[in-house]
Order: sequence, then structure tokens, then C-alpha cells
Amino acid sequence: MTDVTLIDRHLDAMWLQRGLAANTLQAYRRDLQTFAKWLSPRSLDRARPDDLFEFLGERQEAGYSSRSTARLLSCLRGFYRQLAEQGIIALDPTQRLDLPKLGRRLPESLSEAQVTALLEAPDCDQPIGLRDRSMLELLYATGLRVSELVGLKLSMLNLRQGVVRVIGKGGRERLVPVGEEALDWLQRYLGSGRALLLGERTSDVLFPSRRGRAMTRQTFWYAVKRYARQAGMRVTISPHTLRHAFATHLVNHGADLRAVQMMLGHADLSTTQIYTHVAQRRLKSLHQEHHPRG
Repeated sequence: MTDVTLIDRHLDAMWLQRGLAANTLQAYRRDLQTFAKWLSPRSLDRARPDDLFEFLGERQEAGYSSRSTARLLSCLRGFYRQLAEQGIIALDPTQRLDLPKLGRRLPESLSEAQVTALLEAPDCDQPIGLRDRSMLELLYATGLRVSELVGLKLSMLNLRQGVVRVIGKGGRERLVPVGEEALDWLQRYLGSGRALLLGERTSDVLFPSRRGRAMTRQTFWYAVKRYARQAGMRVTISPHTLRHAFATHLVNHGADLRAVQMMLGHADLSTTQIYTHVAQRRLKSLHQEHHPRG
């Protein structure tokens, strides 16, 4: 059986069993193809434990991060576990490999003043600016992933109930409340800006591009970086910046971690718990300011 067939069969099984998103499947494919190329001319089902040790060692010497290596090893483990279960190989070559230790990486965030400056950057006298202001407000109000934001349909927003229905990773659906400020901007945008953007076109996309189609993540984040420059911000903006700000500011103001988990769409609470470490800086500051022995 060829490497291409083995990889395709594994990814098809992952999609069926776990409902992985297309981006995740593409990342897994790249990882498996990278190892297959390194292992060539031997095929993937002929890999030995020593091959894995040598391959991962070379990556470490090349400067790859522990987090990148951990993701790659997790992918290889799943792949070879499936081959062993199917009887394609007799021994799983990843059994003796341990995941590299990962330091806890705190997400980059923005202060509340920086968020305000970013939200106020678009020119709301123009349809594009009104759309972008509404998108930024909704992103900060809900903590959506960028892919979830640009994929929203009109039918997924309920202004009367103040919620947005989101299809997240693995096809999981969740309802996220939307704050009053974001709802006000959405009403303004839907009342005038969206119709001007579409012109004579029809679309069920909530935030269409200039051509009336769904925006790409790259297009939106190019705009966000431009607004950050306009706002005079010197921090690096990433695709998760406002999502992290949403979670961090909620926790800093006393939000329940389980509620934040549900709004972010994290399958595991441990993923959300990183924000307790972010909030500790705020707690330490409050302690020093208000405690008599701070």
C-alpha cells in the first residue's frame, strides 16, 4: 500500500470519527507527508522506532519548537496506532516516544483601552467601515474564531434574543450572547451598510465582501492590522488577539470559567484554564493596591 493511500485512509477515518476541521486535516496531511519524505525510499508502514527518534532529533537541532514537535508526534501516534489496529503493521513505532514538555504559553492580549482604540478605527461613514466596525464589535463581544465570524449567515444572528448561533470546530454548534454595544452596531450595519455593500446582489452572508461573497480570514485580518496601525498600536495583532482579549477581560471582571469555556467553544475546560493565569496578574495588582500588607 502506498504512502498516499495510507495517509488518505487515515485522514478519512479522522474526519469520520472525530469530525476534524479542514484546516486540521490539512495540517495532519503536511506532517505525515513531511515524515514520509524524510523516510523515503522506505514507506511509512516500514518505519522503525529509531527512525522516529532520529527524525524528531533532527527537528530539534533545526530549531523547531517543542509545541510544533508535540503536534507532529501526536499526529504520528494517531497514524501508527490506526495502522496497528488494522493489522497493517505489527508494532507501533511511536510507543516508546514521549511528548516533549511544553511550557505554558500565555496568549497575547490587548488592554481595554487598546481594544477601544481598535474598535473606533474604521470610518463608519462608509459601508465598508460600518461593516468592519460591526465585525470587530461582534468579535470582541463574543470571542468567535475568525473562521466562525466570516462564515456567519444572516439566519445565525438573532437580534431580538441577542444571540448568535455558531458552528465551531468539529461541527459543534453553540449559542453565544451578544452585548448591547455590539447589537447596536449590528443594527446600524444591517439597516444601511449591508444593503449598500450588496447593491443589486443577494446573499445570505452576514458580512459580505465588496463582491458580495463571504470574506476570507486573510482579508479580514489584513483589515484588522490596518486598523491597528491607524489606531497607533505598536503591538503585534494575531488572528486570535481579540478572542484572547474577550476571554481575558471576562475573567479579569470575574466571569465564571465554565461560562467562558462555553462561549469560546472549547471542548475541554483545561484549554480555557490558561486564562486563570492571565487573570492572576490582575489579581496580584489588586492585592498590592488594596491589601494593607500588599
